[in-house]
Amino acid sequence: MKKGKELGRVERIEIGILKGKGYSMRSIARSLRRSPNTISYEIKENSVCGIYDPLKAHAKSQVHKKARRFQWRKIEEDPRLKRYIIAGLKKHWNPDEIAGEMKRTKQPFYASKTAMYAWLRTSSGERYCRFLYSKRRRVKKRVPKTKRVMIPNRVGIEGRPLGATNRSRAGHWERDVVVGRKGTPGGLAVGQERKARLVEAIKVRSMRPREHLVADRRMFSGKKTLSVTRDNGMENREHEQFTAPSFFCDPYASWQKGSIENANKMLRRYFPKGTDFSTVSQKEVDRVVRIINEKPRKILGYRSALEYAKELGIIKSESVLIEG
Repeated sequence: MKKGKELGRVERIEIGILKGKGYSMRSIARSLRRSPNTISYEIKENSVCGIYDPLKAHAKSQVHKKARRFQWRKIEEDPRLKRYIIAGLKKHWNPDEIAGEMKRTKQPFYASKTAMYAWLRTSSGERYCRFLYSKRRRVKKRVPKTKRVMIPNRVGIEGRPLGATNRSRAGHWERDVVVGRKGTPGGLAVGQERKARLVEAIKVRSMRPREHLVADRRMFSGKKTLSVTRDNGMENREHEQFTAPSFFCDPYASWQKGSIENANKMLRRYFPKGTDFSTVSQKEVDRVVRIINEKPRKILGYRSALEYAKELGIIKSESVLIEG
């Protein structure tokens, strides 16, 4: 099946011929080695007056394609829209979140995330790129990790409750660590609730298991906690002393706890690699966590994680973090 390539003129002519002969969408898709959704979308979007004419459909598609390239111009032409987008970027919302919030709050103007990214690539919008949540970087070759210390009474991720795996039940968390600059102690103990995507973070001075156990007790205090999914790091050796059961990912399988990996990425926006956490206060960590938890999230229907967590009853009481 062909992927990532727009339909061409010859393919549209073939669609017209096969459709005229009464072929079904799936039969046409199989003939062209395309997805049935692609064929259905093509006929729906590029028909003229309800009739699919291949040549008219191709011309219509080209006009739309050209128009899409210049959608960003309306941002420069509408001062209110431009101010709204800049304000969102300064709050560290990405273009998709800004577009979603516009729709949700029914603003009298609108720009798609594609138009915003195109605008940010122009000389007019380039200056605001520094507010973007992340930038593309070359993927570095992964260095094989050192052998992990064995976890006593370790239970694999396959034993995790179904409500945690399919996110149907609130209160199941993932846990990880954001480390500081090489040669400096300390970092962040990070947790994220799988259903609401609520993020929590506590400063730690080392990777000692006892210290991370204390951090877990502080981090999950006052929050519904049914289970915690962890990696196989030595900091998790005392997991049995924690109140909720722990389940461990397979070695070198960070994708099995993808939510917390994304949370770490968001935190790295504010605490990049090379940060010396001995110079960072818990108050600053709390400020960053609040920014993240108050962002409108597409996956939550553009609600914030904090808002959704309160709806689900994950936050039982207001916990106070003591500055570290």
